[in-house]
Formats: sequence, C-alpha cells, structure tokens
Amino acid sequence: MPAPSPTSAPSRLRLRVTAAAEAHVRAGHPWVYESSVREQNRPGEAGELAVIYDRRDRFLAIGLYDPHSPLRMRVLHAGSPVTLDDAWWGARLDTALLRRQPLLDSAGTEAKTDGYRVLNGESDGFGGLVVDRYADVLVVKIYTAAWFPHLQRMLGLLSERFAGFPAVLRLSRNIQAAAEKVGLHDGQVVLGTLPDAPVVFQESGLRFEADVVRGQKTGFFLDQRENRRRVERLSSGRRVLNAFSFSGGFSLYAARGGAAEVVSLDISAHALAGATRNFALNPALTTPHETVQADVFGWLSDTRRTFDLVILDPPSLARREAERTGAIRAYGKLAADGIARLARGGVLLSASCSAHVSAEEFWDAVRGAAQSSGRKWKELATTRHAPDHHATFPEAEYLKAIYLQLD
Repeated sequence: MPAPSPTSAPSRLRLRVTAAAEAHVRAGHPWVYESSVREQNRPGEAGELAVIYDRRDRFLAIGLYDPHSPLRMRVLHAGSPVTLDDAWWGARLDTALLRRQPLLDSAGTEAKTDGYRVLNGESDGFGGLVVDRYADVLVVKIYTAAWFPHLQRMLGLLSERFAGFPAVLRLSRNIQAAAEKVGLHDGQVVLGTLPDAPVVFQESGLRFEADVVRGQKTGFFLDQRENRRRVERLSSGRRVLNAFSFSGGFSLYAARGGAAEVVSLDISAHALAGATRNFALNPALTTPHETVQADVFGWLSDTRRTFDLVILDPPSLARREAERTGAIRAYGKLAADGIARLARGGVLLSASCSAHVSAEEFWDAVRGAAQSSGRKWKELATTRHAPDHHATFPEAEYLKAIYLQLD
C-alpha cells in the first residue's frame, strides 16, 4: 500500500488591489482596506504574510493580513522582494531604538527619562503594534489579531534588547474576544514576572506611577512629554489650572517650574488619587496642589476663579468622522471657557488628540475663541508629535496643541 503523500503547505497569499491603492502603497502608505482588494488567490488567516502584486504581476509589497478587519492588510515592506526573517525584524527594531537614542542622551534633567515609546506602530514599520517602556517594564499594545502568530517572535527580539524586562500585553477592545481564543487576554504578563508594587518610572527627572495592567492607553500618556516640559518653563509664579488632569502629569511639571499653586481638575476620583500619589513620589515639590473632582465643561462655566495658566487636554472629542463637526465646536467652546478663567497676561494651552479633527481645524477653533473674547491676544506656539510618537502618514497624526497669551 503506497504511503500517503505529505500535506502540501498552502500557497503564498497573493492580493491584487485597485490602481488607487497601488499608488498609495508605492507612495509609502501602510494601509490597504478591504474595499481596495480586487482579488486574492485564496482565503487568508489572521497573521498571514500576504503579498501584493501589481498590474504587471510584479512584487509590490508584503504585509500582515487580517480577514476580520476592514483594514485588510498592514504593509510591512514595499519595493523589492525581501525575506522577513529574524534578522530583518531585528534590524527594523534596532532602527526604531536608534531613533529614540537622542531622547535618552539629552542633557540635564531630561536625561532622567525611562518612560517613552519604543515602537510607534506603522510609523516605525510595525503596523498595529505599539511598545512602551516604563522603567524596567515593557508594555506591548496590539491593535490587530494579525499580530497573534508573531507575538512570540516580537517578545524574543525585545527580550534580547531589554534583558530581564517583564512585558505586559494590552489589547484594543475590538480584538479581545479573538485573543481569548488563542489564550491571550488584556493585561496578561507575557514575559517575565511583574513586581507586585506599582511600576514607577521617570520622565525628565520626575517620578510617576504607571498602571500597566489596567490603566488607560498603556498606563500613562507619554505623548504629552514635550508639552509638559514647555509648561514647566511657563509656570513660574503662576496659578495653574490643569483641566482633564488625569494623573497629574502637567501638574507636577508646573509645580517643579515654580507655580504659585496648582489645581488638578478631573471627573475621575481614581485619576485624581493617582495625581496625589504622583506628588507624593516627588517630595521636593512643595507647591500647593489642590484636586477638584468635577465635570470640566460645567466647572469652567460655573466657577469664578481665575488662573494665570490654563491647560486644556481633554480625551478625544471625535472618535469617528461623523463627530468631527461637533468636536470642532466643542473645542471652541472649551477654549472660550478657559479664556474666561484667565487673568490678565494669562496663558492658555489647548490640546487635542482627536485624529478626525485636523491641526488647522483645531487651531482655528481656539484662535476663533480668542478673537471672540474681545481681548488682545497673541499666539506663542503650536506643537505636534513628540519625537518618539512621530507620524509618517496622515492618519497617524492626531496630537496638536496651541499656546495663546491673553491681555
């Protein structure tokens, strides 16, 4: 009786896409949507490496395939064919680490920073995957099930470069059910052992807690570091209001900058308790610090208190395109209420993390509020992404801030 023939491996998953999608991929865009796929040779599974061939049957790109997402493929490489082996992945990771080196080499107190973004998804060539460092702990955040088959490889590469660091897995909500099917869950320690004590890291020499298992994002809002440093330089002798304060990042920098007083305003008692603990981690900060639990919009409208520096850093006000117009109005109203609380010569910092609202739309809304106030004003600065949160394509651009001074 003849021996059974071995089961052949499935053929490479091959995609053909629309002419517009081809042009976008050639230009360096990392996303291919379901609606752009014209044909494929067979059904694919989440995490397969799919190859796009152009209209002349030439290799165009290779990327991670996800049949359950409208974002059908995240491009990893475009141009000439390449083998995505451990050496290729390691070289790409090393390139990202080298990009962060100036942050660690910077002079003065900024050298004391061990909380930063190691990998920023597509902008570092790792579409759908983010890695943050908090002291000696890594947090790996995944946004697509396509990363599940490649997780162990990534953990191996990271452990070679961050020897002895435990790693915590965080998952976007839309893939948590799929993760459970492969034995993964949000907050899972996937490398090493996590200490029982809270994770404490340093940013510009200040100490902060990070809730790496259950906290928002990956445990802290690392993306506002550069704006926090700017606030420190603006705070001397000023009464500072940090609205939407979360765990007090801006508040601590203002205190170290010599603020006369700092008020942390947030609707979450849990967040304000975190701010209090962060101040306790930095006993050299002697500026009076007050926490106020309230809805920011209502509190700003009702209070008669005035401040010399008002910081407005709300969560996203437009989570989908349909909310964009309403969010622009809300940003304008929020800025107007903040300006009303500014004493003469006061400074407003207004920030937005809404990707669906462009920088110019947001800045114009804040400028419009200043113009409508009837007060003389000048624009001090606008800012965008921090170096470790760089954005290489339009959809990755979300963070923007503007500084105004009112007479």
